[in-house]
Amino acid sequence: MKKTSKPKLSLLMVLGLSFTMVMSACGSSKDAGPSTEPAGTASNNGGSTATATEPAATPGSPLEEALQGKYKGTKVTMFGPFVDADQKKFESSIKDFEDKTGIDIQYEGSKEFEATINVRVDGGNAPDIADFPQPGLLASIAKTGKVVDLTKVLDQEKLKKNYNQSWLDMGTMDGKDGKIMAGIWNRSNVKSLVWYPKKQFEEAGYKVPETWDEMMALTEQIAKDGDPAWTIGIESGAATGWPGTDWIENIMLRTTTPENYDKWVKGELPFTSPEVKNAFELMSKIWMNKDYVYGGTKSIVTTAFGDAPKPMFENPPKAWFNLTGNFITSFFPETAKVDQDYDWFYLPPIDSKYGKPVLVAGDIYAMFNDRPEVRAVMEFFTTGESIKSWVQSGGVIAPMNDASLDWYTSESDRRMAKLVQDATTLRFDGSDLMPGKVGAGTFWKGMTDYVSGTATLDEALKQIQAGWNN
Repeated sequence: MKKTSKPKLSLLMVLGLSFTMVMSACGSSKDAGPSTEPAGTASNNGGSTATATEPAATPGSPLEEALQGKYKGTKVTMFGPFVDADQKKFESSIKDFEDKTGIDIQYEGSKEFEATINVRVDGGNAPDIADFPQPGLLASIAKTGKVVDLTKVLDQEKLKKNYNQSWLDMGTMDGKDGKIMAGIWNRSNVKSLVWYPKKQFEEAGYKVPETWDEMMALTEQIAKDGDPAWTIGIESGAATGWPGTDWIENIMLRTTTPENYDKWVKGELPFTSPEVKNAFELMSKIWMNKDYVYGGTKSIVTTAFGDAPKPMFENPPKAWFNLTGNFITSFFPETAKVDQDYDWFYLPPIDSKYGKPVLVAGDIYAMFNDRPEVRAVMEFFTTGESIKSWVQSGGVIAPMNDASLDWYTSESDRRMAKLVQDATTLRFDGSDLMPGKVGAGTFWKGMTDYVSGTATLDEALKQIQAGWNN
C-alpha cells in the first residue's frame, strides 16, 4: 500500500490511514466504510520509516535468543499455499533469518493446502506453523483447540505497536474454551485491480474506463478490433474456482450495501438471493461471451490462474485485461517492467450510490506446536523484516508498521495506497471469511460447475448454499 511520489511523511500518513481503513472495515460488520481514525499516530506508524537490517527483537524474547544463536541447528516445519514463484519469494524472504539464527525453516508448499491441512491437524501431523490464506478455514480449526493461543506466546504490547489494532482483532477467533489469538498477519494484498499491458494499451489508443459501462463498452470495442478483452483462469489444483470468487465479491460490493455484503459473508444473505444472483449474472455477461474471453468460456476452468495473464505479454497482446490481486505480478514475465509494460486500473463502480469499494485479503500464520524455536520464528514473522525482500520485489503489501515505505519500488504500488485511502468501502475477501466448507468448498466448486456447464446458474447457487446448510 503506497502513494504517489511525494515526501516521505506523506507516504507514512497514507500507509497508516490505509491500514486503519482496511481492517476497521474488515473487523466490524457494522462499519460501512473506512475508519476516521487519524493517521500519523504512534500506534499506527511507529517505526514505519525503519531501515533495520535485522528484525527488532524484544529483550529476552525467543527471537532475541535465536539471533544470539541459541537455537542453531533446530528445525521448524511450515506448510502453506505458496508454490512456484511465490514459494521462491517466500524462501528468499526467510533466508537471511535462517543464516543469522541457524534455524532451518522447512517450508512445504502445496496447491492442495486447503484440502490437506485439516487432514494433517486431525491426524496429529500438524506442521509447526501453517499459512492460511482463508481466515475462515483457520477459524474452523481454532475451535478444535489445536491452535496455540498466541497471547501466551508473543509480546502483546509489541504487537500493538507494530500492527493496527484491527489486524490483531482479525486474528482473534473462537477457541475451544473462549477467544484466542489464532494467528498473526504477514502479508496483504488488494483485489480490485484489473491488470493490462500499459504500453501497447496506450499505443492502441484505448483509455482506462472510469465506470462499469465504459469498461463494457471498451470490452466490446476490443472484440470488434479482433481480440478478446479478458484473459481469465480459475484452475488451481484442489483450490480450483477461487479466482472466480473475487469477481463475485467485487461485484457484490458494487451492487448492494456493505451491510448486505456482511450478511452474505455470515450466511444471513443466501447465495440464492436476488442480490447474489445478480452479481453472477453481471459476471456472466463477460465470462459467458466467447468473444470477450481468451480461449472462450470453457478455457476459464482449464487455465491456471497464474498462466492467465500470459496472453497480455505477447507482441501484440492476444488479450488485454486480467482481474486479480496484486500478488499476480509474481507470475508476470521477469522481463516485464511495472509502470512501463504493465499497469492496473481500479475495477470501476457499477452503481454510483455504492461509491468506490475495495476488496482486500491477506495471509495469517498459525502455530500448532509450542517450542522455543517455533516461538522465535513466529515472532520473526511479526516483523516487517520478514517480508522485506518480497515487498521489494513487488506484489505484496506488509501489514506491519515497521515495514519502511522505502521498500516499495514502483508507482503502481504507491497508487494502491491512494486507492485504499479514497475507498468509500473496504471489505475483506468474503470467501476467505466464510466457513471453510463454503468459502473454500462449495463456493469454489459451484463456480467451477457453473462455468464448465455442468450446472445451471440456479443449480450452482443452490449447491453453494448447501455448504451453509452442512
